[in-house]
Amino acid sequence: MSEKAEGQSGSSVLEATKWVIAAALVAVAVVGNSYFSEVSPLYRALGVLVVGLVAAFVALQTEQGKAFNQLRKDSMVELRKVVWPSRQETLQTTLIVLVFVLIVALLLFVLDWVLNGAISMLIG
Repeated sequence: MSEKAEGQSGSSVLEATKWVIAAALVAVAVVGNSYFSEVSPLYRALGVLVVGLVAAFVALQTEQGKAFNQLRKDSMVELRKVVWPSRQETLQTTLIVLVFVLIVALLLFVLDWVLNGAISMLIG
């Protein structure tokens, strides 16, 4: 039992270390971007991109990162299963929505006009 607990604590220390390294890399990217403000923005953007990719790689090596990556993969599989509407269906649905929006807008306009007139008559 104690070996299992020690294995988990060693693993959690390693996980925490990976997250600290990832956070430090992000901090280095932010501080480096402002420190090297005289350097061309293109080179700074490339530097931030490279350091950010390394930080993402380190974060993906953690248990949460692996779980996130698996979720991303599963989402892509589910996205392939979606049946997207055709162009005609999309156009018809959009037109129906626009017609109903115009009808509701017209009803609200008439209601506002009637209530405004009624209130104006009451006030004087």
